[in-house]
Amino acid sequence: MARQCLAEFLGVFVLNLLSQRSVDHAVTSEENKGDFFTVFLASSLAVTIAICVAGKVSGAHLNPAFPLAMSLVGSSPGPCSHLLHCVTVVCFCASGVPCILSSDALQHYTGGNLTVTGPKETASIFAAYPSPCLSLINGFVDQVLGTWTLIVGLSVIPDSRNKAVPAGLEPVVVGLLILAIGLPMDANCGFLLHPARDLGPRLFTYFAAWGPEVFRAGNGWWWVPVVAPMVGSTLNTATYQLLVALHLPEDPKPVPKLGSSSA
Repeated sequence: MARQCLAEFLGVFVLNLLSQRSVDHAVTSEENKGDFFTVFLASSLAVTIAICVAGKVSGAHLNPAFPLAMSLVGSSPGPCSHLLHCVTVVCFCASGVPCILSSDALQHYTGGNLTVTGPKETASIFAAYPSPCLSLINGFVDQVLGTWTLIVGLSVIPDSRNKAVPAGLEPVVVGLLILAIGLPMDANCGFLLHPARDLGPRLFTYFAAWGPEVFRAGNGWWWVPVVAPMVGSTLNTATYQLLVALHLPEDPKPVPKLGSSSA
């Protein structure tokens, strides 16, 4: 159990580090060294690498919304029963690395004034914030639907009763799934779809220099990226089971863990 948790932590650390650095490059260079597409591509590849890192040992759950969906259908909830808390801590710690590496760039870009809103805001490097026109209700639905789509894909990919992905290609297909979700669904509030990946870095920015505004911005937006993905995961479990899984042929072999196939 301990080695599974450690593998999961390392995978999440890699995911958080690479995805945040891609956003950091785009923001602090004013899109001279990156743009929205490089952010999407880097984030998708970061998921692929993280699954390769942790998949053989822990199954590479990475996102607490995925073990929730698994537990609702009677599968193992993952290597750690408190995955949300543990991954939040890892994401908090991992946020310090890009912040240190980008300290000079952040200083140059902001003039030393680290803000959550405005033309030179930098808090969105670490956590998701809504666009100015987005309401809490619309943002909540956006994150629920995005996570629903994510978990649908993650339910299909390892399911040998369906059109399962060939063994060894799961990390690549999951990366493509993230890219496919990110490109059309980023405009409102980003596409983290990951409770801990938002809450951990948000807590880091609170203590680092950005202050309590990280929880006040967007009319108290912070709870939406935490709660909505868990709701989306639950809804996916119901819809996938009713519309797809119940109509698939029985398979005596258990559904493998994501990323657990031999390389």
